[in-house]
Amino acid sequence: MIVGVPRESFPGERRVAMVPAVIPSLTKAGLEVVVEAGAGKEAGYLDTEYAAKGAKILPTRADVFAAADIVTQVLCYGSNDRTGKADVPLYRPNQVLIGFLRPLGSLETIQEIASKGITAFSIELMPRTTRAQSMDALSSMATMSGYKAVLIAADTLPKIFPMLTTAAGTITPARVFIIGCGVAGLQAIATARRLGAVVSAYDLRPAVKEQVQSLGGRFVEIAIEAKDAQDARGYATAQGEDFYKKQRELLGKVVAESDVVITAAVIPGKKSPILVTKEMVRGMAPGSVIVDLAAERGGNCELTRAEEKIVDNDVTIIGSINLASTVPYHASQMYAKNVATFLLYMIKEGKLQMNLQDEIVRETLLTQGGEIVSARLREIYKLPALAAKS
Repeated sequence: MIVGVPRESFPGERRVAMVPAVIPSLTKAGLEVVVEAGAGKEAGYLDTEYAAKGAKILPTRADVFAAADIVTQVLCYGSNDRTGKADVPLYRPNQVLIGFLRPLGSLETIQEIASKGITAFSIELMPRTTRAQSMDALSSMATMSGYKAVLIAADTLPKIFPMLTTAAGTITPARVFIIGCGVAGLQAIATARRLGAVVSAYDLRPAVKEQVQSLGGRFVEIAIEAKDAQDARGYATAQGEDFYKKQRELLGKVVAESDVVITAAVIPGKKSPILVTKEMVRGMAPGSVIVDLAAERGGNCELTRAEEKIVDNDVTIIGSINLASTVPYHASQMYAKNVATFLLYMIKEGKLQMNLQDEIVRETLLTQGGEIVSARLREIYKLPALAAKS
């Protein structure tokens, strides 16, 4: 079987789905690898490096899709709503597609992908289990985003993060507040602490308190309890508006005392909850910074604009999206390892073996044979259940 690696086409995307270091493990398993010329250049991986590891370089995107039995991408059509549709005519029946497909974004897009007869695996549907941890690309990219969010905040803030004692006096450390302690939030805590800031953090899931404290952060506890704070997959669940209203009231004081606020409260498939209101922003000190990692789904800050940096009442609000792409070398390295591990998990004797009794395969399989086959997606989109097949 041939694994294809096309160049990413989303504007500004610098990552690549496979890096040279993972190719020997694929060839050892009986796979061939073809790479579009220049696919890894923006991430720092040259064609000569791919060729040295055993990959074949093909001149065009169409050549890669034509040759490949399995296509690996970072942003497939679905997650790439700008240029991804151009790939649809290149799909072949029974061709396998692996990457981010944003299955909770648009039913019409997923149906269009299904209609081409391809077997698509949505990497963001990977179960958050111990067995699947090495394949969890969503967590890998969140790690990159949490790290970079702190660097952006530090670069924007007109203060330094660490405490310094100098002949000119003592400089007090910056105060950083993280809202949402998933993978991105925890990495933001760790990075802000490394830079010397005093860090506080809040999450509606009490279970993360120990993780926050282990990273040197102070866990902010508020006197309200979330109902079913997380789902079976380990993700935070949406709460009612009454809960969020009370939450905002109690978080307002901490936000006002902070130099930097980083919000990372994302509910899969839903609009991000508003946790920082415009009134809260206007209570912050001039020069303060908010980095909203939930900007792509509307933002946790009421004033956030996706892909924009704005200033309101001398507070800078940054709505960057796709931050992992701004550190493409290591983001690609992590993503490639996740995807290669997933691929090798299903490869037996050089062939793709899909055991639908296996949770990892079953949960990530999105489309097959012209249908959306994910039971989770069919339930969410209220599609009739598929007839059982022998």
